[in-house]
Amino acid sequence: MKMSRVFILITALLEAILGIPVLGGAIVLGMSYTPLVIMFILHVITLALVLREGGPKIGSLAGIVTSLIAWIPFVGMVMHILTAIILFVTSFMGDSYRNRSYR
Repeated sequence: MKMSRVFILITALLEAILGIPVLGGAIVLGMSYTPLVIMFILHVITLALVLREGGPKIGSLAGIVTSLIAWIPFVGMVMHILTAIILFVTSFMGDSYRNRSYR
């Protein structure tokens, strides 16, 4: 398994946890928004790996945007959920993205 795919799965799982309505908000607020900074860094690392390995970058880009605007209470929750879905879908696409024209 490629390292970029591993990072996509890790970030997808973390985004899904942060998207849980009460739990995600408690984590973010309880840690003084530090999880958003950590997620931003993880998404940048994932984007670098994806670019190096030629994978789909939409999930990492969505994660970066989510990390920047997730401090807004309900918008953040929705963005975490959408980003988790995008990341899970792109991680399970396998190598089929190589034949797509959207790269």
